[in-house]
Amino acid sequence: MSKVILPLNSTTDWGKLWLLDPTVIFLNHGSFGACPRAVLKAQQCLRTRLEEEPLRFFGREWEGLLDDARSKLATFIGANSEELVFVPNATTGVNSVLRSLSFLPDDEILTTNHEYNACRNALDFIASRTGVRVVVAKIPFPITSQQQVIEAVLEQVSSKTRLALLDHITSQTGLIFPIQTLVQELQKRGVDTLVDGAHALGMIPLNLRNIGATYYTGNCHKWLCAPKGAAFLYVRRDKQPEIRPLTISHGANSSRTDKTRFQLEFDWMGTDDPTAFMCVPEAIAFMDSLLPGGWAELMQRNHQLVLEARQRLCEALGVSLPCPDEMIGSMAVVPIPDALENRNFMSLHDELFDRFGIEVPVVPWQETPRLLVRVSAQIYNNLEQYEYLAKALMELVAENVD
Repeated sequence: MSKVILPLNSTTDWGKLWLLDPTVIFLNHGSFGACPRAVLKAQQCLRTRLEEEPLRFFGREWEGLLDDARSKLATFIGANSEELVFVPNATTGVNSVLRSLSFLPDDEILTTNHEYNACRNALDFIASRTGVRVVVAKIPFPITSQQQVIEAVLEQVSSKTRLALLDHITSQTGLIFPIQTLVQELQKRGVDTLVDGAHALGMIPLNLRNIGATYYTGNCHKWLCAPKGAAFLYVRRDKQPEIRPLTISHGANSSRTDKTRFQLEFDWMGTDDPTAFMCVPEAIAFMDSLLPGGWAELMQRNHQLVLEARQRLCEALGVSLPCPDEMIGSMAVVPIPDALENRNFMSLHDELFDRFGIEVPVVPWQETPRLLVRVSAQIYNNLEQYEYLAKALMELVAENVD
């Protein structure tokens, strides 16, 4: 089977709106996103404006631009702008909350076995410094219902549980957790929630008021398609005095009273390039303009495409669907057939790329199945690309059997 260049779309070449390499079958929007040309152009205009007169930009224009971006993001995610700050990525948001809170050796932090590795490392770091115990709720995979998630998490709650760090959409397995129900049930038990929503923004409709989490952080550079380095941290107002940025700077002793200490500290942590934050409104508007039904149609289109993609992949590989349709957004995993289960996940990834020109993550899992292939669906993808992936995997299976 030789490497081929597939058409990105049968009617409109959506891929031309991005800088993506046309010789690569790019099925991994979920890892780092991809920023459209129009949004990158807007960012470059802001960078030029900054460099033409840095003092004017940072001294007189910067804060208004940041506040405007924050206001438009707040509207999009169902929050108040006073509850939001920008951070470079969701991992920074998680670390900012964990490093700000105080824990005692008898306290417990609850998480799951699907938690993102970087955030689990942050939990382990906090545990090594404070003695807090990290409790892991084991959520099965494959899985048959959202109720299994709820039961697994709530079974691990105790009188010592201070905080729950939960994914909204898991990175390894692509599952949408029933986060609103989890937050409500944990609140009844006196447990605050820190939601790692790295993948949620732009993949599924998001309303932070309805979710009701104590803390929520999410990336703008993934499914929202903003430039790299744009993410947000939401903190409920009564908790804001406790939460400090990882870098302490001028806001710590500011005499201003027109903004909260929370925003004064997070908004300025030293000289940096803030243009990724300022392009969030451009990303929201651009993605909204692609289809007649705006964001709602885009999310539904991507959802349907990834469901069809995993159906075709599972049928071709002879494996079962690992979770219900309602637990998937625009990203899904498919178990690797038994014939390839002893392969190293990185070598399998590299072979798919080097031999077939497919960029798709191969994810190691703790139990059977040991390896998962995770596909993403963005508007520049089409069904033929996933069918090509299925053929490539079947060729590798045939070679391994022989």
